[in-house]
Amino acid sequence: MPIGTSLRLSLVALALLLAGGPAVAAGAEPMGETPTGVVELFTSQGCNSCPPADRLFTELAGKDDVVALAYHVDYWDYLGWHDTLSSKANTERQYAYMRAFGGRSIYTPQAVINGRAHVNGASRAAVDGTLSMLKSSGNGLLVPIRVMREGDGVIIETGDADPGADLPESAHVVLAYFEPPRTVEIGRGRNRGRQMTYWNAVSSMQTAGMWHGKAQRYELPASEVMKKGGCAVLLQSVTGDGLPGPIIGAAFVNRTTP
Repeated sequence: MPIGTSLRLSLVALALLLAGGPAVAAGAEPMGETPTGVVELFTSQGCNSCPPADRLFTELAGKDDVVALAYHVDYWDYLGWHDTLSSKANTERQYAYMRAFGGRSIYTPQAVINGRAHVNGASRAAVDGTLSMLKSSGNGLLVPIRVMREGDGVIIETGDADPGADLPESAHVVLAYFEPPRTVEIGRGRNRGRQMTYWNAVSSMQTAGMWHGKAQRYELPASEVMKKGGCAVLLQSVTGDGLPGPIIGAAFVNRTTP
């Protein structure tokens, strides 16, 4: 998802990166501010309750102060339409959140906010209210992240933990790769006849390193990071039994916006 800034590459720089053009000059300042929070939407093309959430998500994906990621799940495929963006890994991530929250079932559309709370992903009031509540209560994105391009590499810098903040001692540096915008005509199932454009649909995730409370620098091959439609970095704690915990920092590495 800055030391202190939200990490949006300028449109010119992004075009150069995606086209394989000249690298952004080392030390170039990223644009934007520290994100308010992270919204992870669990959705499906086969869920008839999801289109309102998908439309709200499109608005969130266009904001500079929100890192918005969509995880298309596969458990609605039996209704007659295979979600073209779904994966088993996305479904497994939702089940992992269910266990972390102490729940007994999963649902769509579900929005997980900062890895700390979940709400109806179609409710603007619930999503906006939870983002504001978490930030004001000290459970927002507290660790600054900065992303830069240097030569053939992408540099991710994470900041120090605030001594006064209630933060985990360590966290995973997670890269979430997502597809460019996809317009899909749904031919069967409950949403038959709808045409929807989906943004920031996560296609894969990988752990790039660990953060242990101190400022740290990670270097990744630009060819690897920039090969997808977009990429975000999440600084997320993980429980002892491997379940996802609070997200304490985030930034975009590259993306397009609605």
